[in-house]
Amino acid sequence: MIEVYIDGASAGNPGPSGAGIFIKNNGETQSYSIPLGEMENHEAEFHALLQALEICVKAEASIVSVRSDSSAVVQAVEKQFVRNEKYRLLLSEILLAIEGFELFFIKWIPSKENKQADALAKKAIHLNQ
Repeated sequence: MIEVYIDGASAGNPGPSGAGIFIKNNGETQSYSIPLGEMENHEAEFHALLQALEICVKAEASIVSVRSDSSAVVQAVEKQFVRNEKYRLLLSEILLAIEGFELFFIKWIPSKENKQADALAKKAIHLNQ
């Protein structure tokens, strides 16, 4: 099972944004700071999950457990619904990606347990050009 910690961050709302992804897999770790361009913070959170799922697909993961401090993202995935029209396409892409895994879990965690992904997301903001 791959454990994935995700976070999205924006410097302004909207503003330069980034995704932070921290992965634990069989005792090894991987870190990603992915610049996302200009967007709102919630949008960056959805993109962080989508980016993480793409990484897991490329790694041919079959069991994925995601942890996020974004209750909006976690609830949207659990309910397979998002009220805000802006995020519907992103959620559709996320749900389609999830179908490719044998098992998929998502869990909300407090920010204090997501410090590595948060630092990676903040670093990614500065990688925008």
